[in-house]
Amino acid sequence: MTTHATGTFTYANWEESSVGEAGDTPRLAHATVTNSFSGTLEAERTTCEYAITYLPGKTGVCTGYELVTGTLGGRTGSFVFVQHGTFGEDGKVHCSLEVVPGSGTGELAGLSGKGGYVAVPGEQAIPYDFEYELA
Repeated sequence: MTTHATGTFTYANWEESSVGEAGDTPRLAHATVTNSFSGTLEAERTTCEYAITYLPGKTGVCTGYELVTGTLGGRTGSFVFVQHGTFGEDGKVHCSLEVVPGSGTGELAGLSGKGGYVAVPGEQAIPYDFEYELA
């Protein structure tokens, strides 16, 4: 049975550093981010690692892996999200989320799912939604 998860997340920490030669664009960066989720997914502190490509016109793409430990729909465990995002001149980040197959532990073993979010500059709470199933 597919379940719809909704809520918000906030990031508590964003540490970014350039990779390779710093220059105009394209430019590579690495970011380590700590998030906190509330809603259907409750996770006090996650760990996310992003690889970011900055392109001309304040645009770019990013890919990340986020280790989530908490409660999803009342079930406790851990899993990993893989994220693929784009950002444009307006500063909005459009990102897809997908549970890495086989990454679920505890009561989240067998978890699968996908969804996404749109992060708007200046907003502290970022709404997320995704559909998930437990095998």
